[in-house]
Amino acid sequence: MKITAIKTVMANYGSRPRNLVKVETDEGIYGWGEAYSIGPDLSVKPIVDYIATWFVGEDPRRIEYLMMKTHQQFRFPPGGTGLAAISGIEHALWDISGKAAGLPVYMLLGGNVRDKVRVYQSVGGKTAEQAAESAQRLNENWGFTAFKTSPFRLNPDADRWGRVCTAATDYFEGLRKNTPEDWEFAFDPHAKVFEPIRALQLANALADYDPYFYEEPLRPEHIPAWERLRQQMKVPLATGESLYARFEFLNLMAAQAADIIQPDVCVCGGLLEMRKIAALAEAHYVSIAPHNPMGPVATAVNVHFSAATHNFKVLEYTTPADTDWMKWVPDPYLPKDGYLELRETPGLGIDVNEEAEKDSAYIHWQRTAPVRPDGATGYI
Repeated sequence: MKITAIKTVMANYGSRPRNLVKVETDEGIYGWGEAYSIGPDLSVKPIVDYIATWFVGEDPRRIEYLMMKTHQQFRFPPGGTGLAAISGIEHALWDISGKAAGLPVYMLLGGNVRDKVRVYQSVGGKTAEQAAESAQRLNENWGFTAFKTSPFRLNPDADRWGRVCTAATDYFEGLRKNTPEDWEFAFDPHAKVFEPIRALQLANALADYDPYFYEEPLRPEHIPAWERLRQQMKVPLATGESLYARFEFLNLMAAQAADIIQPDVCVCGGLLEMRKIAALAEAHYVSIAPHNPMGPVATAVNVHFSAATHNFKVLEYTTPADTDWMKWVPDPYLPKDGYLELRETPGLGIDVNEEAEKDSAYIHWQRTAPVRPDGATGYI
């Protein structure tokens, strides 16, 4: 079997564009993957088109070889955008390999260690009561019992840190009062804290309410700051969505700077790379909760990873039901009792409707920097 073509489809569903990657072969078997829209939005496609020449003519089932070859043909580390392109192609190679073998991808990874994959979803709401209502709807519709929230917002009083901590504490207390005791709520400041001592103050303020985990309070670049923070915290510390490949995660874990890591399979280098990251984490007694804000193709890849990975904890998830996403992936993985059930379908277990591209208008997505009360940009 030989790869004959690789192409990228810009799938504009949700509030931002998604890059879906299709790999075709001379035997008529094809595979799909999803690359992270890391930004600029249109930067992934030309990279996929360029490195596709390195894959055409190769056997798609030689995934380890193809990934090593690809990384070695980059003169310098490929960075986030390059790794996003590589990841999308790599997913499709697994999809093809599973289809060719007549097996679901998780069976190619050593078989499933669990029968279903627990998921959590973020809940909105400016008040604890609104967030609790959102969580209750997700529970009623899909059985969710794990959630993530982020009431940490910049406002005219943002420079008064004590008020921020008090507001977050009140919010979490309200969540606990308005939801069942056994539901889990994670807290995500989205790297909006600058000084580590502030991150610690916020963590301590929330500790009495038993957060599921405390996600990425700091920027990811300076590992020693994370090391000191974790040594002083009373709640599980999670990070990793902004780290790439196993080498950056090795530095994080060697410093014992996280309890839970959150690599993204659409930007860390792909499924094989995330398996290597998970193995490093397991050796350091660290669990893994994949970052997954993307679409149904990314979710499918994550389901197979999670099914076959012993130290998996929980998967981030966004329900595609009743959205335009269903036009792209007509049979996505949907929760039942808060879990995604495994499929025995060969490959990733989903397919993409390319016809949806005809009705898809490009959506420009740009993350904006906040403006502080004194006019400076950036987080406090």
